[in-house]
This record gives sequence, C-alpha cells and structure tokens, in this order.
Amino acid sequence: MTIDDVMQGLQPKLDKIPGIRVFMTNPPSIRIGGHHTKSMYQYTLSSPQTDELYQYAEKFETKMKALPALADVTSDLQIRNPKANVVVNRQKAAALGVTPQQVEEALYSAYGQRLVSPIYTADDEYWVVMQVQKRFQSDPNMLSELYIRSSSGQLVPLSAVSKFTTGVGPLTVNHSGQLPSVTLSFNLAPGVALGQAVSEVENLARSTLPITINTSFQGAAHAFQQSLTGLGILLIMTVLVIYIVLGILYESYVHPITILTGLPAAAFGGLLTLSLFHMQLDLYGFVGLIMLIGIVKKNAIMMVDFALDLERKGNSTAIESAYQGSMIRFRPIMMTTACAIIGTMPIAIGIGADADSRRPLGLCVVGGLLFAQLVTLYLTPVFYTYMDSFLKWLRAGKRQAALEPAVAEESLLASDAEHLS
Repeated sequence: MTIDDVMQGLQPKLDKIPGIRVFMTNPPSIRIGGHHTKSMYQYTLSSPQTDELYQYAEKFETKMKALPALADVTSDLQIRNPKANVVVNRQKAAALGVTPQQVEEALYSAYGQRLVSPIYTADDEYWVVMQVQKRFQSDPNMLSELYIRSSSGQLVPLSAVSKFTTGVGPLTVNHSGQLPSVTLSFNLAPGVALGQAVSEVENLARSTLPITINTSFQGAAHAFQQSLTGLGILLIMTVLVIYIVLGILYESYVHPITILTGLPAAAFGGLLTLSLFHMQLDLYGFVGLIMLIGIVKKNAIMMVDFALDLERKGNSTAIESAYQGSMIRFRPIMMTTACAIIGTMPIAIGIGADADSRRPLGLCVVGGLLFAQLVTLYLTPVFYTYMDSFLKWLRAGKRQAALEPAVAEESLLASDAEHLS
C-alpha cells in the first residue's frame, strides 16, 4: 500500500468532521518552486485590476472544483475578512494642526509593532514593543480613544479628524511578478495524469477568464510544462542523428532504415506498459524512450552488420544472409537484452528512496525491450530482404539510365556511317 492509497482512504473520513477542512499532500523529495499551498499543484492568476482579479478568481475556483480530473481545489484568496477603514478629513486635520503622516504614525504605534528601545541584561537583550492593550485591539470603536498631538502641542482625538467605517476585504494581497495575484492549488483525482489535468485547466481558463488576467502554472505543474517543451523535437533529432551516423558507418541510405525499424515497436511496448501500470508519460518516461532508441537498435545492428558482411563476400543471397545473421547473432542479442532488462528491473519495481518517481523510466525500458525483442527478431530480417531488393532495384535503374546515352550515341554513329557509305 502506498502513501497515496492511505490518503485516499483517510480523506472521506476526514471530510465528515464538521467545522474543519483537511487537505493531505504527499510532498515530493525535491520541491520545485511554487508557493506552499494546501494542495500539490498551483495555478496563478495575476492582473493589475484587483477587483476584476478577485471577482474572476472566485468564479474560476468554482468551475475548477467541478472538473472531475481535479481534487482538493483551494485558493489563497481571503477577501471576506473584517477590516476597519480610517478616512482622514484633510481639511479638518489641517485646521487642527494634524498631518496625515501623524495619523499613520499613531495607528502604527497603537496596532503595529514599533520597536522603542532595547533592554540589555547580563547575557541577552530584549526589545520594548509599543502597542495598545489587547482589549483595545479587538473593537474598531476603540479607534475613537486614540489621540494625536498636534503642531500646537494639543491632544486631538482621532475621531475629530477622520471617519471610521467597517467592512470586509482581503487578509493579504499576494503578488506574482509585481502584480496582484491569486493562487489556486489542486491535487489530481485517482488515475488522472498531470498532463490531462494541465490541459483541462488551460482549456477552462481560455473559456472563462478575460485576456486582462494572466495565468501560469507554478511549482511542479510549471516544471512539467517546461520539461515537455521540445521533447518531441528532441526525440526526432535523436533518431535523425542516429540515422546519419549509421548511414556513414554502412555507406548506405537504405540499411539505416532497416536498423531503425524496431523503434516503433519499442516505443509502442513502452507506452503500452505505462498504460497497463497506470503511469503517466513524464520526463522520466521520455528519458526511458530515448534509452530504448539506443538499446533496441543494437539488436538490428548485430543482425544487419553480419548479413551485410556475408552478402558483400558473395557467399549468399540477401535472404540467406538475413537468416544466418538472425541465427548466429541470436545468443548475443538475447544476452545483451536480458542484461538490460535485469539492470532496469529494480527501477521498474520501485526499489529505493523516491522510487515511485523513477518507475516510469524503468517500466518504459523493460516493457519496450520485451515487446521489441519479440518483434524485431522476426521483423528486421524481413525488412532487410525488402530493403536489399529495393537497393538493387535503384542500382539497376541507375545503370540503365547511364547506359541509355551510350547506346543512343552508338546508334547515332552507326547511322552516320551508313549515310556516308
């Protein structure tokens, strides 16, 4: 039983407790940025228009909770907290010799944590903090008891130069990139991949939020987006580089394709294994696919290299060379593949600290090797014979194209000779 299974079993029981709302998370070994929120993944909304931001943030949070792929959706927006507003009447304050700065200083001295002076002892020091008594801090009406010393030295009550109002407002104004922001955090529903959740949240944002509100993922979700950017191109470039190297090695444009025919089977086996074990194709899974490219092609290299050597010596045909290459190189192919599978098996099983995060890599490699091993042993020799026939057809066509001008020239010379005679 994993920690996620324990959390899924406890969450329904904790939800039944009245008066509290419990959020459980399985923190990763390495936390990648983001805010410390109640849930694992974060989605941040930011805008210079604070009122519009708060209005749409509440609506967006409600719609996120309706998405079946998400769980434990919560927000750091707290805008219904009691607050007291002090509006200074500048004309009255100026007439009584009180400045707005004196009002701010008086409020900070009463309700802030103004450090007055230190008290030194034999082995330590203590700071004296100025503030009003606790009984004056809980009632906004006590603001009228504050007095400010004017420029003439008289004590002026705060109520004489300002107006008090009460209401609700945000507890804190969070910022992201110097703009007011609201961070919505969420967990994944059981069996849902992070890529699916990210896609659904982005689609919801495009259909719900105006263009004046900027959105971005934070933390692990942001790292997931960045890690997948360009990985498809990286995979294509890896195959292209291998094709160029094999083309230089065998001095052929055709047989490198024969060697690379096992890659689709390996990729299919790796993705099928991830699907069977309910694992997502994350960064580790992509690393496993790239590893498969290097491991699987060595099977075809062993067979094709041996078959080409036999065929170039002129001892056998393409079919006989492919057969001999498959039979003679069968044991080293099986031994190297078995070593790769056995070496990757601990990662696939999930042994060691933080093994769950690396399991996609192991499962992708093991599943891809097993499936590709069964397919390439039969598929690669067949492709070799067809590619060899295609190569011979191309060469025959080139020879025929080269002979046609010479034949035409000979016929022209013969006709000229007959004409002269």
